Amino acid sequence: MHLTKVRIEGFRKVKAAEMLFRPGLNIVVGENNAGKTAVIDALRALLSTAEEGTLRLDETDLHQADDGTRATEALFRYVFEGLSLAEEADFAAALQPTGVGTYAAHFGVRYTVSNGGRLRPKRWCGTHEENTLSGEMLDDLRAVYLPPLRDPASGLRPSRSSQLARLLTRLASPAEKESIKELMRDFEKDLEKEAPVANTQSAIEKQHDTMLGDELKQNLSVGLTSPEFHRIASRLQIAVDAFDVEQNGLGYNNLIYMAVVLSELETNPDAAYRALIIEEPEAHLHPQLQGVLLQFLQSKEKPIQGTSPVQIFVTSHSPNFASIADVDTLCCVYRTPTGVKAFSPRIIEFKPPSKKDKLQRYLDVTRAELFFARRIILVEGVAELFIIDALASKAGFNLKRSSVSLLSTEGLNFDCFLPLFGPDALNIRVAVISDADPPADSFPQAKDPLILSATAKTLIGTPPWVQPFFAKKTLEYDLALNKGNHEVMFTALKDIHPLIGKDVEDRVNATVDDLKAKELFKGMFKRDAGSDVQKGRYAQALAAAIIESKTAFEIPGYIKDALEFITKA
Repeated sequence: MHLTKVRIEGFRKVKAAEMLFRPGLNIVVGENNAGKTAVIDALRALLSTAEEGTLRLDETDLHQADDGTRATEALFRYVFEGLSLAEEADFAAALQPTGVGTYAAHFGVRYTVSNGGRLRPKRWCGTHEENTLSGEMLDDLRAVYLPPLRDPASGLRPSRSSQLARLLTRLASPAEKESIKELMRDFEKDLEKEAPVANTQSAIEKQHDTMLGDELKQNLSVGLTSPEFHRIASRLQIAVDAFDVEQNGLGYNNLIYMAVVLSELETNPDAAYRALIIEEPEAHLHPQLQGVLLQFLQSKEKPIQGTSPVQIFVTSHSPNFASIADVDTLCCVYRTPTGVKAFSPRIIEFKPPSKKDKLQRYLDVTRAELFFARRIILVEGVAELFIIDALASKAGFNLKRSSVSLLSTEGLNFDCFLPLFGPDALNIRVAVISDADPPADSFPQAKDPLILSATAKTLIGTPPWVQPFFAKKTLEYDLALNKGNHEVMFTALKDIHPLIGKDVEDRVNATVDDLKAKELFKGMFKRDAGSDVQKGRYAQALAAAIIESKTAFEIPGYIKDALEFITKA
């Protein structure tokens, strides 16, 4: 069985939101303070383990509206699907039909205010709150929670409740436990004969006997441990490269601890459902180790023989972690003017399906930033990234302060990104800056109407919060349409190609006004002789020249419109 849906109402920043999950790995991504921990605590409200105790909440955890009023309760609803016949029997009171002969287990937790401002939970199953969730059912829902500011070394230290002791107890058969006990008894006998131990015991016994006398004295022995298996297990610890685990790095200790916890969960025969809940698994890990960890967590979706499946929930605000994850594992939590919302990219129907594969390929660490952004500008390539960022700064737009992420789709690949933004997807503002791409021999003037290519036309008709903005031809050509920009454009060109720059400048100055933009564009990117100027390299030089220029630089109208759209309140 696995958790497929959690609905949250009236909890912290979440007025109402629904999260959809899948078997195996689920990665909850979003910006800071977007509600990721609220999702984790919603899981813990049902899946809290005995050793961690029940999730403790108070009135400040109730959702507060913009007018200052607070919700009167926090409500969580859970749906589990994929139950076996045995699990259906265990959770019979929680079942509701989902189809012919198929059932889902439904649970609920409601937190209401009690005396002292604390919130008191009420747990139930099925359709009626009178169906109290029994202790047996709760024991069947096993979860381990790893908080964000965790000390993994403490979880690996010797103790009766350590995950290592649990795992040892789980993996040892009764005969193996007895064998270890016998081994320890034999070792203790040999140890007692060693001079330092024997002399120490003799010295203690002498003082003890003198203190208490024959009637009150006790039998003393100096040794390692009582030969009981649980005591032996509680005193064992992990060494790393012959060093104590306390001396190991925090990042590696996190990985070791996760390995121990997962091993214990997978081999636990007493629970019908097993979950591992991790906040910020990327903490203290460099990018390569983040990739190793993610690959390991994804491998848990297909348990090996002899182990049980574990559903894994992690939160992350690392674009690196999100970029290397399978898109289907992502669950997005994000803020909108109307409140926190949730979205799972896997529910999108990409047409054709190959667009989804293309999206996965293009989600590198930079473009994965879109899952953490509040506003996004999508551009075609790296040249536009450099120039538009410079134009925004020159015009007084602070994209960072406006929470705008500027991302390249590496060509006309908007079609695989735009399905992520829609009524049932991410409801955040997106400006798409693209070339109109009229016929190659067309060089329109500023006053001419747009001539859109077939590809450009597909960008029209998107939701109102997703708006396309088109150049007459290309960004560089539209910059050249304003004669006041030519000096800066020549400066940038001569900086990387002095001879070409001088030649283009002379040709443009000798050309009539209506053909200057055409001559400048062709002189760089449609040269009659020699190689064309590299757009990316020129864009870097031009961006620097725009910022450093003391003169005005005219921003094309469509760029200005895009910047005003994306930064307006």
